[in-house]
Amino acid sequence: MKCLKLFAAAVVACAASVQMSSKVTLHPVFTDNMVLQQQSQVNIWGTASPDKIVRITTSWNNASYEVRSASDGSWNAVISTPCAGGPYTVTVSDGRNPVVLENVLVGEVWICTGQSNMEMKVGDKVVGMEQEMENASKYGNIRLLHIENRTSPVPNEDVEIRYGGWQTCSGENIYDFSAAGYFFGKNLADSLNVPVGLIETCWGGTYAESWTSAEGLSQMPYFHERLEKVKTLPQSREAREQMFRDEMEQWRTDMTKADNGFKDGVAVWAGTGYDDSSWTDARVPDFLQDQGFGSTSGFFWLRKVVEIPADWAGHELRLELGVVDDNDFTYFNGIELGHTEGCLSWRTYTVPADLVKAGKAVVAVRVMDTGGKGGIVGDAQNIALYKSDSEKIVISGDWKYRFSLGFADAPEIPVNTATEPNYPTFLYNAMINPLVKFRIRGAIWYQGEANVARADQYGDLLPLMINDWRSKWGYDFPFYIAQLANYMTVQTGPEESEWAELRESQVHALHLENTGLAVLIDIGEAGDIHPKNKPEVGRRLALNALALTYGQHISYSGPMYSSYSIEDGKIRLSFDHTDGGLEAAGGKALEGFYIAGADRVFHKAYAVIEGDTVVVSSPDVLFPVSVRYGWANNPVCNLYNGAGLPASPFRTDRW
Repeated sequence: MKCLKLFAAAVVACAASVQMSSKVTLHPVFTDNMVLQQQSQVNIWGTASPDKIVRITTSWNNASYEVRSASDGSWNAVISTPCAGGPYTVTVSDGRNPVVLENVLVGEVWICTGQSNMEMKVGDKVVGMEQEMENASKYGNIRLLHIENRTSPVPNEDVEIRYGGWQTCSGENIYDFSAAGYFFGKNLADSLNVPVGLIETCWGGTYAESWTSAEGLSQMPYFHERLEKVKTLPQSREAREQMFRDEMEQWRTDMTKADNGFKDGVAVWAGTGYDDSSWTDARVPDFLQDQGFGSTSGFFWLRKVVEIPADWAGHELRLELGVVDDNDFTYFNGIELGHTEGCLSWRTYTVPADLVKAGKAVVAVRVMDTGGKGGIVGDAQNIALYKSDSEKIVISGDWKYRFSLGFADAPEIPVNTATEPNYPTFLYNAMINPLVKFRIRGAIWYQGEANVARADQYGDLLPLMINDWRSKWGYDFPFYIAQLANYMTVQTGPEESEWAELRESQVHALHLENTGLAVLIDIGEAGDIHPKNKPEVGRRLALNALALTYGQHISYSGPMYSSYSIEDGKIRLSFDHTDGGLEAAGGKALEGFYIAGADRVFHKAYAVIEGDTVVVSSPDVLFPVSVRYGWANNPVCNLYNGAGLPASPFRTDRW
C-alpha cells in the first residue's frame, strides 16, 4: 500500500511538473507596461507545448488571434494595433495557463542604440538632471526597456532584459536610462501627445561592425578574415574564455621576444632599477600627438617615478589612470597589475599591499595604439595613487616616453571573444537580432567615436549597417544619427582631423532614404568625450523625427553644404536648410572657414554671408580651389540658420 501511495504521489508530481513546464511563455520583450507600435501588424511570439493552440486576446477590440505552436514549441502571432491609446491588456493562453500583460500602451516605439554617448544615463549628471528626475513621473506614457549588454558569435533569439521588463517613466527609472534616448522620447511625447516606447540597446566604446550582421559585413572585404574566425568560435562562453587564455599565454611569450621593453621575459622598462634618463618627456594627461610627437601606432611605454610615503608601506592602493588610447598593460614596480582594451574605458587597478614599499616606486604603462592619437587622457587631478578616497598622490604631469615597436614587428594581440564586444557581429547577434521581429517606428544612433581610426571606411560601413538592419526588420524604418560633437584641444589653425572625417562619413549616410542628422558641433566639451548637454542631443534628434517621420512643418537641420563656385579669387558656398536665413552666432564675424589654393595649404579665411550663400576669401590665396569649415576635432565655428541650428562641418575637397 505504501508503495502504491508513493507511486501515486510521484505521478501527481510528474503531472504537475509537465503542466508547469508546458506553460505558455512570451519572449522577454513582452511584459507589463510595454508599448506596441500603433496602427501596425505586430508580432507577438513565445513558446508553448508542441502542437498547441495559443490564443491572444487584445482588450482594445476584444479580438482573438489563434496560432498553433510548432514541433519545438515556438509560436508567432500577428495582431493588429489601433491608434495610440491605452492602457490595455493582452492575454495569451494555451487553454489552461493564461498570461495577462497589464498596463499595455499603443503608441510610437523607437530603438536607442550606439556606444557610450547613447549609453550615458540621465543619472550621469547631465544638464538639468535633478529637475528632469523630479518631473519624470509626469511622463507616465513614456515606457523604458533596457537590453542587457551581452555578446554572441551566433545570432540569438533570446535576450536578457534589465529590471525584468518594461518600466514606467519615473525619476528612479530614468536615472539608469539613456539620457539622449529619454530626451528624444520626451520631445516626441510633448509634441505628439501619444505613448512613447524607448528600447535602449547600446554599449560604450563599441565599433559599428560589432552592431552589424554577418550577412551585412560579408559585403565588405575588410572584414572577411574576422568573419571567418567568428565561424570557428565555440558558442560556449567558457570555451571561448579558455581559448583566449591559451592564446594570450602564447602572445605574451611572443611579445617578450619582440618588445624592446622586455629582456629574458622580464619587463625591464617597468622596473625600478631601469635608467630612463634618455627617454623623452611627455605630459599626462594629453595625447602625444598634441605634444608634437608623430605617429605612435604600435607599442610605446610611459613611466612615472613616484615617492611612496613611509606610512603607505604595506597598504593596498588603488591606481586611477584615466583613459588610455587604446589598450594598456599597466605595471607597478615591474609587476603587471592588469590589462584593459578600449580607448574609452576608465582604468582602475589594485596595487597589492606587498608591492607597496616606502621610497621610490615606478608606475609604467605599456600602450598599444591602434591608430590615430595615443596617450593617457582624463582629469589630471584624478590620475593618482589612492590609499583611500581622501588620501592620494597625483601622478599626472611629466612622465617619460619611449616608442618600442610598430605593428609590422609585433604579433597580433588575441581578443577575448568571451567578453570583448568589439568583434564583428557580436553585438548584433546578442542585442539586435532578438529584436528584429518587434515592430518599431525607427531608430536613433549615437556612435562613431570608436571608429575614428577608420573614419573614411565608416562612410561605407554606416549605410551598410542601416541597410542591414532594415533588411532584417523587413521595412525601411527611419534612422536618425547623432553627429560626433566637438572634442579635444580647441582648434588654433588648420588641421587634419579623423573626427572631422568621421563626421563627414556620417553626413554621407544621408544619401540613404529616410535618414537624418543631428549636428552637435556646438555642444561638446574639450576635456570630456561625453558632453553633458544630452537634452539638446535628444531635442535635435527629435526635430528630425517630428519633421521627417511625423510630417510636422518645422526646421530640423542646420545649414548643409551643397555646392560651390569660384568667382574672381573667392569661393561662394551654397547651402540647404537655410531656414530663416544664414547667420553668425552672437552677431559676431563668421569663424571656422579655411581656404586653400592648388598648393593645398589652408589659410584662415574671411567669410561673409550674402543671402543664402557664404563668400570665402583670403589675401594669401590668389586662386582658391577648396574651402573647409569646422574641419577639426574641436573647431571654432559659428554658422547657423535662423532656426538656431548649427551648420555641419564640411570640406569641398577630397584631399
